[in-house]
Amino acid sequence: MNNPPNRRINALRGLMSQHGIAATIIPQTDPHQSEYLASHWQARRWFSGFTGSAGTLVITMTDALLWVDSRYFLQAARQIEGSEIRMMKTAIPGYPTINEYLASNLHRGDTVGIDGFLFSAREYDSMKKSLKSAGIKINPSFDPVRPLWTDRPDLPSCHVIIHSTEYAGQSADSKLEQLRHTMAANNADAMLLSALDEIAWTLNIRSRDVRCNPVATSYLYITQNGGVLFINPDKITPETDGYLRKANIEIHPYDSLIQYLSQSTQPVIAVDPATTSARVLDILGERAMPITSPVQLAKAIKNSIQIQGIRQAMMRDGLALVRSFIEIEQRIMQNDTVTEITVADILHKHRSRQELYFDDSFDTIAGYGPHGAIVHYSATPETDARISTDNLLLVDSGGQYLDGTTDITRTMIFGLPSDRQRRDFTLVLKGNIDMAMAIFPAGTRGTQLDALAHMPLWKNGLNYLHGTGHGVGHFLNVHEGPHAIRTNDIPTPLHAGMLVTDEPGLYLEGEYGIRCENTLLVIPAMKSEMGEFLAFEPVTLFPFDIKLIDTSLLDDNELKWLNSYHERVYQTLAPHLNADEKAWLENATRPLRH
Repeated sequence: MNNPPNRRINALRGLMSQHGIAATIIPQTDPHQSEYLASHWQARRWFSGFTGSAGTLVITMTDALLWVDSRYFLQAARQIEGSEIRMMKTAIPGYPTINEYLASNLHRGDTVGIDGFLFSAREYDSMKKSLKSAGIKINPSFDPVRPLWTDRPDLPSCHVIIHSTEYAGQSADSKLEQLRHTMAANNADAMLLSALDEIAWTLNIRSRDVRCNPVATSYLYITQNGGVLFINPDKITPETDGYLRKANIEIHPYDSLIQYLSQSTQPVIAVDPATTSARVLDILGERAMPITSPVQLAKAIKNSIQIQGIRQAMMRDGLALVRSFIEIEQRIMQNDTVTEITVADILHKHRSRQELYFDDSFDTIAGYGPHGAIVHYSATPETDARISTDNLLLVDSGGQYLDGTTDITRTMIFGLPSDRQRRDFTLVLKGNIDMAMAIFPAGTRGTQLDALAHMPLWKNGLNYLHGTGHGVGHFLNVHEGPHAIRTNDIPTPLHAGMLVTDEPGLYLEGEYGIRCENTLLVIPAMKSEMGEFLAFEPVTLFPFDIKLIDTSLLDDNELKWLNSYHERVYQTLAPHLNADEKAWLENATRPLRH
């Protein structure tokens, strides 16, 4: 029982026994259904020791189980080793879902205890229906964290800043007016926003409450005449206070939401069940009008000012990347000690020197050799590998700038690659290029395009299990919906103005990982008698490692695309580089031939 997760799980079982709870579920989320969390909400990490950004812990009186998706199979196995926790693989044949497991392993009349703030109303309804058929009840008022996590970090208290319309391209007043039109069209008297990025977008505010995600912990309640921002008042500066008052937005304490909703006289309140907690919806009762948040799509389709900004942010990010990898390469060639953590530090150094830099957009993933096969690997002082010349280095990184958010992955080698490494890399690159070259009719969903990125690998008996692409926020969360490119069905079609990543990969456990990622902008392509067609424009500006490319595996169109892309990278970045940097980039983008 010296293992910290085992001790904490044992204490949790004591608490469960006191409250008549047969099982409890600890998700990786907060009351806003966020993907990335402030330290205060990292309960699943505290109980399990697993640090991934997704995964759910289930504790019964006899079992401790951690459900993770394919991105975290290797990482989770390593981090829970030595504890009683067993890993369950999400969406893999032979592994039950959480609801299936509970229905099969609990008894009729048993109670599952959850914190209803940490489950969306949609998730809660689905769980309740699934378990009801097995005679299992749910107690949504069980808090498995507060009594046990005695040194829990406080809620974040970072100041809120105003995101200027110079970069946002649309005022908060204009956005609020649009939302009020939607409310009127749905005969709603008010609307409650819980998702932190939706609130930040709507009010044009930002903060540092969540690492790498410039959002503020809050709720936003909108009426036809004004609104209320539920937030720690200490976070509001005099400037921000004046700005919000001008928009007729009052400030109420963050923890006063439930009391306010209980006393509200608004008869119809629009909420999105996917982002609103079960506890909040329970308070609203019949006053709740379930809708899909109109903010999702409006936020995902970037306006012309935002698109102009993202192009500028990508240019500055590309300059930072050139300078970073010149430094990394030179230090390795000089036999200096360069580790995975060193790579992340160098990238941060050069990005932070760029104009309008605010933060990294996520913690850099730098995985050398076998670590590259761990999809969301995070180097620690204990695992930090030295970079050498005999294996691949996978680097996934990005920056938050006032005018845009960047996300890029490159895989490279500082020595001579093997034939197999070149083959594997080129197959992944082919998938990236084939996706980037797609032209498709308006109304197409990312799911319908996903096979383009997989096909070169599938034809060689290879595969990757993570999504091919996710939306990207504008000076907001690096992961953004409602659109995506992945094998499972995502109903939202792609629209001109959306950003989406293009990141096929290949991961060989114990050997190396490969991922090639650009961020793409959806743009109009053509109109014909068959309707409107869309295409992709890569906005990321940095070369792929040409040492790893086997041109015999590229067809003429793929090779033409690659050379054209590299030419654009050079022409865009070179005017801002000194002579040595320009020479490095010229060599890195030199044309390839069959």
